[in-house]
Amino acid sequence: MTTTIEPQADTAPALGMHNDLSNEAYHADVTSLSSSGARKLLPPSCPAKFRYEQDNPQPASKTFDYGNAAHKKVLGNGPELVVIEHDTWNTKDAKAAVAEARERGAIPLKQHEMDMVDAMAAAIRRHPLAAALLDPAYGAPEQSGFWIDEASGIRRRVRFDWLPSIQEGRLIIPDYKTTSDASNEAMQKDIDKYGYNQQADWYETGARALNLGGIDAELLLIAQEKKAPYLVNVIGIEFGSRVIAEAKNRRAIETFAECTASGYWPGYADNEPNYLALPGYAENRDKELYL
Repeated sequence: MTTTIEPQADTAPALGMHNDLSNEAYHADVTSLSSSGARKLLPPSCPAKFRYEQDNPQPASKTFDYGNAAHKKVLGNGPELVVIEHDTWNTKDAKAAVAEARERGAIPLKQHEMDMVDAMAAAIRRHPLAAALLDPAYGAPEQSGFWIDEASGIRRRVRFDWLPSIQEGRLIIPDYKTTSDASNEAMQKDIDKYGYNQQADWYETGARALNLGGIDAELLLIAQEKKAPYLVNVIGIEFGSRVIAEAKNRRAIETFAECTASGYWPGYADNEPNYLALPGYAENRDKELYL
């Protein structure tokens, strides 16, 4: 698969911090690499999938609606939330109301869904640590930054959920996640599944590059469950996982630079077959049974 990226430097956001850049404008910039983009470039994904999603933004889904609605309530910034006053959304009138809300960029919700995100926000405000990290008196939501990666020369970007406005001391960057299970065991798997360790390294690197924090800047995940009692877990990433994350991010940056320069965004196996073995657990099982 061969595609050519066409830099839009004249329309790309300027380097440095932006406190009023819309979420749409941030994600529309194809001249820079984000943390989520870096994760999309590496296995089990591939550059071709990354490039396709740049050209074809994913449509709204209920999963994203819940997350975005909770972000709006907790962080105080984001699309308008609209309750669609219909018992079901299968009728012509309900479908029209949902479509009209999406057309103007709002998130349509049922009343019980609005009640849920209200309760989630209230639970965050009652949580001592999470409430302190997201105190509206000492920070601002959805702050974007762009900088040049010195090693590769590419543009990198970051969008902080919440950026504290501290004037002294160590920078702690809270990042809000909604999840079905915020226990340590589940979140450990999510760190691997969603690359949250890569996100931590990316955001901390961005904070240093943008002169927001020093070498001790740290991202903390604020994970919250979407079912009552909407429990909260505040999570840091241990050192070993950060070392791995730094190496993975560097590999992704190099891949982005190479693909951008060549215009070639490879898929899973464009020129040679991939020879695969059984998963380790299956190989061990079958060895015992058949060999």
